[in-house]
Parts: sequence; structure tokens; C-alpha cells
Amino acid sequence: MARCSDVCAWAGRHRRARRAVLVYVALGVSAVALAGSVALRAQEFGLGRTPSADEIRRLDISIPPSGEGLPRASGTVERGKTVYEAQCARCHGATGKEGPEEVLVGGRGSLATAKPLKSVGSYWPYATTLWDYVNRAMPFDRPGTLPPEDVYAVVAYVLRLNEVISDAEVMDATTLPMVRMPNRDGFYPDDRPDAGGSAVVTSPAASRRPSRGTARQ
Repeated sequence: MARCSDVCAWAGRHRRARRAVLVYVALGVSAVALAGSVALRAQEFGLGRTPSADEIRRLDISIPPSGEGLPRASGTVERGKTVYEAQCARCHGATGKEGPEEVLVGGRGSLATAKPLKSVGSYWPYATTLWDYVNRAMPFDRPGTLPPEDVYAVVAYVLRLNEVISDAEVMDATTLPMVRMPNRDGFYPDDRPDAGGSAVVTSPAASRRPSRGTARQ
């Protein structure tokens, strides 16, 4: 039989635990109420404002496959080589194949093999997506700092490394969307009900899932 002191000690701990739970619940409810109150008071006192069209435009930097929204600038392969060597080579290698980070060059024709290599040249379906990614996320340690002309230039150079364009081609808002990537036809509409509709695309052969489509080579 348990001693009275043991039972009393257990009861005391149980009461303290219940009080702690009630305190946490009360704090949570108070926090939610406070958040709602702050939002209402902010409206009441005119804190904050609706962003202007220009502010929204500066934040809305996504570039779709069509290239809509690309800035007025241009870049050459020659200039791109300089930018690449200064900003990109330390992560992707001198020719885009060495790493240590993502491989950018090579792998064309490998997607349906046992060892697919997904690079810009073998996998990416749109050159405009490359511009969008470089513009918003590169260089890795200073994302979004490249001016538009340097983004065009380094994109041109990476495309040239993949033998998608020639040395003489200049990339701008008109020419970049016209570039036809090697794997353009390797993506298919994903019509599964849980995939969000036909706007979602997939290249299943690259992930060795041929039951949901085939990546053409």
C-alpha cells in the first residue's frame, strides 16, 4: 500500500501540472486575442498602408516561360564568360561541369537512362526560367544583386556552354524567349487530379517514374 506521503506528493504534482496546462492555454488564448486586437487597432489608428503599384512591381520579379516582364537590357556570351568566372565558377566549376554545386552543363540524352544528369542543357525546358532563377537566387551568397545586363550575359554564357546558342547571339527580352531548349518537348501536362491541373508539368523519366509519362530524347 502506498504511503500517505507518496499519495500526497503525487496529488501535488498532478495539481501543479494541471495549473501549468491551464496557464499555457490562457496564454495561448491571450496571444490570439492580442494579435486580433493589434490588427484592429492598426486599422483604427491608420498604421500601415496599401502598397503602391510600383512597390508591387518591384517585388513581383517572377518571369514566366513566355518571358513576359523581362527587363530592357541585353548580354553577350563574351561578357557572360567574365561574369561567370567572377561569380559562378567557384561553385559550379570552370566549365559548369566540375561542381562542387549543381552541374550546369552536360547530360543531354541521359534522362531516360539509369543515370540521368539533370543540367540546364539536358533538363530545363525554358531559357527564361534560367534567367528568372539567376536573377532572384544567384550568386548564392548575394542573391538578386546582379544587374539585368549581367543576368542576360551569364545566361547567354551558360546556354553557350550547353551548345544551345552560338558565340555571336545576344540575349535580351526578345531573343531569350525564342531560344528552344533541348528538353522543351520532354515535359507533359500532369493531369492527375491531385496535381493541380494541366498547368503543372512533369518530366517523369528524369526521376525514373515512366508510369506518369515519358521524357523524349
